[in-house]
Amino acid sequence: MKRRELLKAGAAIGCMGVLPFSLVRSFAADAQGSEASKLSNPETPLKAPANGSIPVAFLLSKGAVVIDFTGPWEVFQDVMIGGMMENPFHLYTVAETHEPIRASAGLKILPDYTFANAPAPKVIVIPAQSDPTEATKRWILKSAKTADVTMSVCTGAFVLAQTGLLSGKVATTHHASYKELALDFPDIKVKRGARFVEQGNIASAGGLSSGIDLALRVVERYCGHEVAQSTAYQMEYQGQGWLNPDSNEAYAQPPVSTDAHPLCPVCDMDVDKATAPTSVYEGKTYYFCMPSHKKKFDADPARVLSLG
Repeated sequence: MKRRELLKAGAAIGCMGVLPFSLVRSFAADAQGSEASKLSNPETPLKAPANGSIPVAFLLSKGAVVIDFTGPWEVFQDVMIGGMMENPFHLYTVAETHEPIRASAGLKILPDYTFANAPAPKVIVIPAQSDPTEATKRWILKSAKTADVTMSVCTGAFVLAQTGLLSGKVATTHHASYKELALDFPDIKVKRGARFVEQGNIASAGGLSSGIDLALRVVERYCGHEVAQSTAYQMEYQGQGWLNPDSNEAYAQPPVSTDAHPLCPVCDMDVDKATAPTSVYEGKTYYFCMPSHKKKFDADPARVLSLG
């Protein structure tokens, strides 16, 4: 039995007896686009295609961080509505070529499509990965024009930023990259402590697992609150971040660097004083986790320090 069939069997047999009746009853209503499901998200609903499924493209290149794309993939693949056997989302990977991609920790991915033949997506997921090529940026810009949502996860925000689609917008990224995103793209307002940020048809998630919450939010926008809630339930996902975009408050304030335990002023990561590159600014020594961060600091120390 395929995994999805197993989930469907569980939903048909066990879920009806475990979930609240109001949740079970909502499946049929959500499938029909009822007023109740529309009211769960009145300001920013998304309309599914009249025929067929919602195409979701996962953009991958060397070093793609596994949880950044597999977390949202799991969310979209687990969506079930009422008695429908077909998944409302059609998922596929896209890359510049068909060559295998080594994702984080060496996971090998064989892309489904290239930029030349990929179906036009309605949702684009951009995980953390290597810097985009010109061809990658062109594909994102072209595809985003007709997509309902183009979303970055973690430092995928840097890929999205390089297309210009985040220019003048509010965005977030992994907490260790808040300052660097602001330094590299001063026209972006970087939001600390955000699980995700939505700006029209552009969205950005915080680090790693935050992509799961943004994906659940996208499911909510298409299918209604209770379908998203049921999806989280089936995944045994107890996180509530998809219900509150500002729920990453643990990262809202930068950690404090001390002489005993110095932090890199660019990324706030721990450093080893014995081996770390250093710079002196206004009589104080700063330690860096890597030479490139020292270079960023040295270019404009006042700007870096002003970012907290």
